[in-house]
Amino acid sequence: MSYHMKWHNVQEIVENLEDKYPNVDIINIRYTDFHSWIINLDGFVGDKDASNEKILESIHLAWLKERGLV
Repeated sequence: MSYHMKWHNVQEIVENLEDKYPNVDIINIRYTDFHSWIINLDGFVGDKDASNEKILESIHLAWLKERGLV
């Protein structure tokens, strides 16, 4: 587990999300929930207000790829 994750650490974020939320439906995710999950990950030190829709979309896509859904 990375302990200095910021928004640009997409793969580390995805790996931690997958560990914490292995059974969640990530296809129909609400970005408000998604943002909250990320900023509350152990080791996330990024500025909670520094994300935007593009950043969340890139993390979401990486998570979908991690699960083999795209």
